[in-house]
This record gives sequence, structure tokens and C-alpha cells, in this order.
Amino acid sequence: MKKLFYAVTVLLAATVSAKNKRPNILFVFSDDHAPHAIGAYNGWLKPVNPTPQIDKLAKDGMLFEKSFCSNSICGPSRAVIMSGKHSHKNGFMNNGNSFDWNQQIFPKLLQKVGYQTAIYGKSHLKGQPQGFDDWKVLPGQGLYYNPDLLTPRGKERIDGYCTDIVTDLAVEWLKESRDDSKPFMLMVQHKAPHRAWMPALRHLKLYDDIDIPEPETLFDNYEDNAHPARHQEMEIDRHMDPNYDLFVDLTADFTGTPIQKRQDRSARMNMTRMSEAQMKAWRAHYGPRDEAFHTANLKGKDLVRWKFQRYAKNYLRCVKGVDESLGRLRSTLRELKLDNNTVVIYSSDQGFYIGDHGWYDKRWMYEESLKMPFIVSWPGVTKPGSRDTHMIQNIDYAETFLEIAGAKIPSDMQGRSLVPLLKRQNPKDWRTSIYYHYYEYPSFHMVPRHYGIRTERYKLMHFYRFGNEWEMYDLKKDPDELTNIYGRKGKAKLAGDLKKQLYALQKHYGDDSDFSEMPQEWKNKVRPGTAKK
Repeated sequence: MKKLFYAVTVLLAATVSAKNKRPNILFVFSDDHAPHAIGAYNGWLKPVNPTPQIDKLAKDGMLFEKSFCSNSICGPSRAVIMSGKHSHKNGFMNNGNSFDWNQQIFPKLLQKVGYQTAIYGKSHLKGQPQGFDDWKVLPGQGLYYNPDLLTPRGKERIDGYCTDIVTDLAVEWLKESRDDSKPFMLMVQHKAPHRAWMPALRHLKLYDDIDIPEPETLFDNYEDNAHPARHQEMEIDRHMDPNYDLFVDLTADFTGTPIQKRQDRSARMNMTRMSEAQMKAWRAHYGPRDEAFHTANLKGKDLVRWKFQRYAKNYLRCVKGVDESLGRLRSTLRELKLDNNTVVIYSSDQGFYIGDHGWYDKRWMYEESLKMPFIVSWPGVTKPGSRDTHMIQNIDYAETFLEIAGAKIPSDMQGRSLVPLLKRQNPKDWRTSIYYHYYEYPSFHMVPRHYGIRTERYKLMHFYRFGNEWEMYDLKKDPDELTNIYGRKGKAKLAGDLKKQLYALQKHYGDDSDFSEMPQEWKNKVRPGTAKK
């Protein structure tokens, strides 16, 4: 009997030990962080690189060069990651939707196999999170300064800068609340660098002594695109508000008239939460620069260039805070001796325009908003400094987390685990194209609904509500997507082949969305004078 008891005890101990050896997962996730604003991606912003810690993660692990989102907007991208399914399957197609937390999501599946789970920061999925042992999330977009957070115990206000607060919560959980007997999945989700691009006070003077390089396409006139590119509302020139976007003269009691009807006024809302000391420091920085701006009385391209500089600097200053957060989190893992058994992942919900094509924001299937960063360090698995060129999407993340944890991947998830790629394998049947579908229209920035396919070389998009509005690009010859070759002489066969592949992807993913063209009356209302038969 004693021998039997001893044997059972040993077996149980071995089981616990095996569970403890399963890797922890730290998923650091930002908002609107373009890959070309990360040094390791070698984009045009590398000379002013604000990301030494993210670059260090890439040096320690694997960087994915061809990482894409499936719907380039905040909430839907997060819903895709949670569910492992495209937007039309998880039900969260635009930011106006509410996520169904009762559905199958990867954190619940991780809990079932013994993982402790926690999420801190921006959720943007509405409702009370499920699948997490602890959570503190921002309501909606949340605030940069002194934000409220929703918790299992109700709403809580925490004073400070949001990126630092979210990091503090994660570090505190790692040090004080984590169950040492279980592996963990910790999601650290930053608001930054989302609009209205409010840096931490310590970063306000960062880049004051330099000019940010301008993108080559800053003054793109969209002459060779389909109609949608010319009728958006996201140009630095016409749509970026000096007050509400760039803080010129902005205070908590500012009452100026916004540039556009759908103006985001979150910057002023943030300022209503600033302390007297925070506001004093903020205005001490911006006040003299605002006076200089008024004195200069800039016009035309000079005004665009000024707006770009202020915007890009504030954006990169916000990125700096995120980068520091990653460094602090990895330092905490080392301090707790968890670094050798923790998979660290850095990503963002989509790419972003930092003056590319004269734009800000995201939404499009063009490369700048389609691409998203994905960098993984898995000690003993990923080769330090390696780069992968397979085509991946955010529909793959849930499956990856599950395989890392040794959990079964449900058959109705639509992505593929990236674990074989992390192990430097080369699956012969890996995808050669990705599917994209954007839904939020009419809304902020007025980017019409569109779906499309991207292969290794080509991209085909259909803005279907306005009829026969197609765009096709040869990404090898035209990486900036300046020359629309759809309808060009000699391109009919290529377009036909891409359409066949596109419709096959729609069928494969079960996208039965309403693709119908809208009535002429509707077209003329939302795009006056431009949608005639």
C-alpha cells in the first residue's frame, strides 16, 4: 500500500513538474504601431528609431516580415486574435459592434489546460472580459492621462500615464498575484500610439532637435487610384486638425470649431483628466511652439510639412513609451527567473500611416495599414536574429498560443499555428495568399468597404458598394502602390486569375457578407458627384 501511495505521489509530482515546464506566454500588444516605426523592420523611420527594446526582442528571437491583419481597425483586429476567426465569423466587424464573449476564445481554452490568464490595458471589445483570472481594461479607447479602468470589482481611476499604468499592473501581477504552480498567459495591451498621440511628459522634448524624415509619398495626389483614395477623410493636409489632433492652443476648456464633422476630440477629453501639474508641464512645452506656429502663418506644402513634423514626433514619442514598457517587462521576467521559460511576443493591431501617401490612420488594404508587426522570442526554439518570410495573419495568433501551451486547436478556427515556423520548419502547404475584408463605412475617415487578396507579388481589391471599383498592384515593381494596373492593356488575364483566387478564399473562409452594390441615391449621398454610372 505504501509503495502504491509512493508511486502515485511521484506520478503526481511529475505531472505538476511537466505542467510547470510548459512555457509562459507574455503577449505585448500596442495600438496602431506601424512596422516601419520599428527599427528592426528597416523602414524609412529607422534613422530616428524609437524602439531599441523591440529591436532587442527581434535580435533575441524571430521577426516576421510578412505579417498582415485581416481587417485593419482596432476592435475587429482584437476580436480576430481572440477567436482565431475572420470578422464575419466572430461577429465583430466594426468598432460599433459588441464582442460576444460567450463564444469560443483562446484564453478560455488556455484556462482549461491549466494556464493562469490575465489582461491589462486596452480591450476595445466592450462587455466584461471572459477567460481571464484577472483583468483591468480601459473603457472603450480609454484615456492617456489618469484613466479609468474597468475591473472585476468595478471602475477604478488610476493617476498617471496610461502606458506606465498598464505596465505597472502587469509587473505587479507577475510579482504578487501570479500562481507559481501554473504557467501563465499575460496580455499587456497598450493604448499607445493611438490617436490623439499624447506622449508621457518625460518624452515631450524627444526629437525637438531634429526633423523627422518625410515619406516619399507625403504629397501623393492619388491620381492613379480608384475613387475611394481620393474621397477619404484622413489627409494631413485637409483633415488633420491643428487643435484636436496636434494640440495647438488646446486646453481642457477649448471650444474651437473642428475641421470635420467626424472630428475625434479625445485629446481635449484627455485634458479634462489632467492634474494641474500635468497641464502646466504640457502647456509649458506646447505654448511657445504654438506661438511660433501662429507667427509663421504657414500655407500650402509648408503647412503640411509643419503638421507632419508635429504629428510624427508625437506618434514616435508615444511609441517610445511602449518600447520602454517592453524593456521593463522583460527585465521583470529576468528578475523573477522566468525569462528562460517565457515566450515573449510583440505585435500591434494593424499598421498605420505616418504621413505615407499624405495620410494618418489605417483601414485600407494598402501595405502601410495591412502590415502589422509580429516578433517572437522563444528561448531554445526561435533562432536569435532570424527573420521569417511566410505570409501570416492575425487569424493565426490564437492557434499559435494554443499549440505553445499544448492545448488542442479547435477545428473551426480559421488560422494556422505559427509554431512550425518558429521552429524553422518549412511547411509545404503554407498559404500563398491572404484574405482581407474591411466593413466600417460610412464612418470616421470615410474608407469604403472593400475586400481583397494579397499574394506574394500582387494585390487585388474591390470597393464593392460603389460598383466596378477595382484596384490591382504589382508589389514587386510598385511597392508604394502608386500605379493601379486594373483594366490596363494586357492585364485582363492576371485580374481574372486573381479574382478566381479571391473568390476561392471567400468560399474557404465562408465569407457570405452582403457584397451588393448600393443604390445610386445612396452613392450620391455619401460621395456626391463622384459615383455616377
